[in-house]
Amino acid sequence: MVAAKKLGRPVHWMSGRSEAFLSDNQARDLHSEAELALDGNGRFLALRIRNTANLGAYVGAVGAGIPSWNFTRCLPCMYDIKHIDVSTRCAFTNTLATAPYRGAGRPEANYVLERVVEEAARRTGIDPAELRRRNLIAAAAMPYKTAVGTTYDSGDFASVLDKALKLADYHRFKARRRQARSRGKYRGIGISCMLEHAGGTPLEGAWLSFPGDGTLTVNLNVQSTGHGHASVFSRLVADRLGIARDRVTHRHGDSAFEIAGYAAVGSRSAMTAGAAMVKAIDVMLERGKRIAAMLLEADQADIVYEAGRFGVVGTDRRIALFELAARAAELKRQGAIEEDLDTRATTETPLTFPNGVHIAEVEIDPQTGHLDIVAYTAVDDCGNVLDGIIVEGQLHGAVAQGLGQALMEQVVYDDSGQLVTGSFMDYAMPRAGDMPPIRDALACVPATTNPLGVKGVGEAGTTASIAALMNAVADAIPGGGGAHLDMPASAARLWQACQRAAAGEGVRLET
Repeated sequence: MVAAKKLGRPVHWMSGRSEAFLSDNQARDLHSEAELALDGNGRFLALRIRNTANLGAYVGAVGAGIPSWNFTRCLPCMYDIKHIDVSTRCAFTNTLATAPYRGAGRPEANYVLERVVEEAARRTGIDPAELRRRNLIAAAAMPYKTAVGTTYDSGDFASVLDKALKLADYHRFKARRRQARSRGKYRGIGISCMLEHAGGTPLEGAWLSFPGDGTLTVNLNVQSTGHGHASVFSRLVADRLGIARDRVTHRHGDSAFEIAGYAAVGSRSAMTAGAAMVKAIDVMLERGKRIAAMLLEADQADIVYEAGRFGVVGTDRRIALFELAARAAELKRQGAIEEDLDTRATTETPLTFPNGVHIAEVEIDPQTGHLDIVAYTAVDDCGNVLDGIIVEGQLHGAVAQGLGQALMEQVVYDDSGQLVTGSFMDYAMPRAGDMPPIRDALACVPATTNPLGVKGVGEAGTTASIAALMNAVADAIPGGGGAHLDMPASAARLWQACQRAAAGEGVRLET
């Protein structure tokens, strides 16, 4: 910005890959210890978590909030746990600052909880699916006040779990495991019951404007960076008003609009901008009824709006939305009325709680440590769906990022503070060939905290996938040899764990 101001022209700078590795924010450098208390029937009694989080050399954007309050608000996930004790210690180190990355505290919380639940199943001998089912919050308990102070407004967790187990063909897994063993492979299945919070920054605004050319413009603060806002929000407004979709256009992200709000982060856009648009439509229609009553010489109580027209009940007197907008603009210019149909609205939208169950199935070659994700199932509750293609794309993309964290991505510094993984020759990211086929489905319960009933979806796949994959790894290696592996589950680490298992050095069960 300084260069552009001095030169009087736009200035663009783009880092190279090596510069980006040394300057871009990193994320999720967290060490967690978790304890889960159960009674004799496998009911969860209490949860204790101790986090030590690396902030890097200085506090980055909301860096300290991610491993603390963003992490804690996910608990107790889908489970009815009455007593929760969470403590986070933030440390400064000589690494880059850590900052939000897709999920931003949510994947970390879900991962810790689902790993300790899986360990509880292993130690008690209770089937992992059954142990989870025993402890799910009942749909009848909604709204549910958690031990950390949040309130889940909606959800039917048992039906999501059952649907995922059926889609994953869970009850026939043992036969698939035996068949894999006959081929010399270790096969494992991992469940991840996921719940996250979406929203975070509740304030958002919208501005509906009529430029006078027979169109309506939806002006938003929140910016689209590939989210499909122009398609989804324009269609939403058109359908709600009963007008042709090609008569609605979309503008966003210009500070000159003076629209209150925040960025497209935290899976917040659909619920916050959507709520603001609905409010703006409602205010605009009420204003339109007042003006239509004056023009049609009727009582305002007798004015109705439907299919793009204002009309007088019981008569054929009608005036189209865009004609009314033009007349109102002219009357305002003449000073006959104070307001035309251009309408601004601001809302504060509470959190929503997207949830789901993801199940991963993996095969490991004990001779090489090579891992294949042979099946992946995802059932998600994102509330009412505004665009199915975008929802599916968000889920698949988020699963891919979780896969990268679980199996291959790791930043490494040497003892002197030198970055060792400074290029994509050293730092692996998933490619198309690493992605498994995904069997996915929705089991949506509308949110009650916003007028569209939507819940966030952009980070759900990442939040769920890392625990599903690592639990599958833990299940695959005999004798508990993979139960305490840290991410990433690289081929070298898996091979070492398989060798220890073959030598009878699995994890000893504590009593």
